[in-house]
Amino acid sequence: MSQPNLAEDLHRLQANIEEVVLGKPDVIKLVITALLAGEHILLEDVPGVGKTLIGKAIAKSISGEFSRLQFTPDLLPSDITGSSIYNSNTSEFIFSPGPIFANIVLADEINRAPPRTQSALLEAMGESQVSVDGETHMLPKPLLVIATQNPFEFEGTYLLPESQLDRFLLRIAVGYPSRPAERSLLESHRRGEPVNELQPVIDLDRIVTLQAAVRQIHFESSLVDYLLDIAHATRESKEIQVGVSTRGTLAFYRAAQALALVENRQHVVPDDIKRLAVPVLAHRIVPRGMLPGSDRSAAEEVVVELLGKLSVPT
Repeated sequence: MSQPNLAEDLHRLQANIEEVVLGKPDVIKLVITALLAGEHILLEDVPGVGKTLIGKAIAKSISGEFSRLQFTPDLLPSDITGSSIYNSNTSEFIFSPGPIFANIVLADEINRAPPRTQSALLEAMGESQVSVDGETHMLPKPLLVIATQNPFEFEGTYLLPESQLDRFLLRIAVGYPSRPAERSLLESHRRGEPVNELQPVIDLDRIVTLQAAVRQIHFESSLVDYLLDIAHATRESKEIQVGVSTRGTLAFYRAAQALALVENRQHVVPDDIKRLAVPVLAHRIVPRGMLPGSDRSAAEEVVVELLGKLSVPT
């Protein structure tokens, strides 16, 4: 596959999403990075800043199926994975797929469901499959889970366990739009919901091909050492009680490759690693005196501080 074809595909995809998700090019770029890496993303921000819109826009742009899961305290694991239903005509149990059987799955307010229900996503996110009544069912490809949580509302919520947090490639905040972007948004909504008018610009098979291309992105040996220096620094720091896992290190590596491809390069550069360090690592570490996932800003500050102490390859 030639580089110009890659660049053209990714440019069309990003431009299409930017037609409805206004003023957030960096967020869109990171979400596409997660999609190409074959991983998942946690959007942590207040309601109403476009988290659902991002999921819908991606699904529309890649001609994929979009599914939304509203997490609530009474949500059951079977409400996510699906269940076997008895067919009286055939006297057999027939599997009825749940909402996880889609290409883009929005898990809205994931921290409102109890840990048992949250964990139902683990196998799906990690293995692209679910097991129901002893049978394994493969999920569609590509699969991107976009989970959201409100960091400022704690009543009736549950902290995501470390095992769940570690399944997300990136944790990012969407943030409020700029004033010009919000004005454009108001004007574009006069005629209805713009996302409903989006047309696919790339098919699902092409996304799978792009995911395979990510693994061919060159990673210079000195940059691998730099990435490992950062990961090991989280394990050796006196400010951190739980450092980055091996899975987290691999996710960091794959994210850097994916971002390089999104940036129209066939090789990773130091800025890819520095740019991704906070969104990839901050939710995977536990600063001393903190519960997992309880304070995003404290964890991010620790990662930034560690980066400042390490020399960057030239």
